[in-house]
Amino acid sequence: MNLKKFAFLGFGAAVYLLTQQAALAADVVVGVSWSNFEEERWKRDEAAIKSALEAAGAKYISADAQASNEKQLSDVENLITKGANALIILAWDADAILPAVQKAKAEGIPVIAYDRLIQDPSVFYLSFDNVEVGRMQARAVEKLKPEGNYVFIKGAATDPNADFLHQGQLEVLQPAIDSGKIKVVGEQYTEGWAPEVAQRNMEQILTKNNNKVDAVVAANDGTAGGAAAALAAQNLVGIPLSGQDGDIAALNRIARGEQTVSVYKDARELGKTAAEIALALAKGTKPDDIPDAVAWDKGPKKISIESKFLTPIPVTRDNLNLVIESGWATKEQVCASVDAAKAPAACQ
Repeated sequence: MNLKKFAFLGFGAAVYLLTQQAALAADVVVGVSWSNFEEERWKRDEAAIKSALEAAGAKYISADAQASNEKQLSDVENLITKGANALIILAWDADAILPAVQKAKAEGIPVIAYDRLIQDPSVFYLSFDNVEVGRMQARAVEKLKPEGNYVFIKGAATDPNADFLHQGQLEVLQPAIDSGKIKVVGEQYTEGWAPEVAQRNMEQILTKNNNKVDAVVAANDGTAGGAAAALAAQNLVGIPLSGQDGDIAALNRIARGEQTVSVYKDARELGKTAAEIALALAKGTKPDDIPDAVAWDKGPKKISIESKFLTPIPVTRDNLNLVIESGWATKEQVCASVDAAKAPAACQ
């Protein structure tokens, strides 16, 4: 047998299949409704979604709701009008977005609830394991401060993720709370996940407790940044402080000893996965046929929703090299203004 000819035919077949796949996706339009773009990570998510869709030959259209329920509802309708065959929605408010989901459902357009739960049985929920993120945050903080006065700076009350995170945090910390080793001296939701709101809440908690705070479990890196600013103003830099998302500023705070952990959720992988699922659903794949999909009913309303969860990774001073080696951040970004005498291994 002529192996060269066989290899050539194999290569040709592969090219043909790729061409056919691109052709199948060429008429697919994926609309993405973003809640807002204030957080650093959403730009990474968007770049990953766009890249995956472009590689498949599909079209990307989007809208930024700018933290407005009304605008997000209008945005989704406009994306449908523009011909979206599938929708990826990062909800500003999990309940307020429901009429838009019903509109999409009536039009036969599949919806992916992106990173934030939307409680409707017709959606496909894609996120990281947010309860485990909360556990990771709590473990890292408790390891450094197994007892003392704790503060919970939670996410937005309109986002179910805030409660999933807190659920995970309490799974780890409740025994110490019950025994009296840990005393909760402050607990506050953060409207819109806004750092300035988190800072204001943290300032009020510090004032109420005469600065007697030993650890802060903050829901994400934005709220951690607000808490860190409030702590710094009271010369409390360095007390255990959690976050998530792998924001560059947070990674730098970890390197400088101002934040304990940021749970790394690779937005590039989440975005790529969302694009792949959107393409599959748009072409008629059933939600329960998506690889690794599970029927999940752990939301507040106990509605069973086909879901897929990616695995998060806690990043501390001990493994900061992870985000550098993965290309998520540069050494210069992570290690900026780090005291050489106190630098973690990743910065040496």
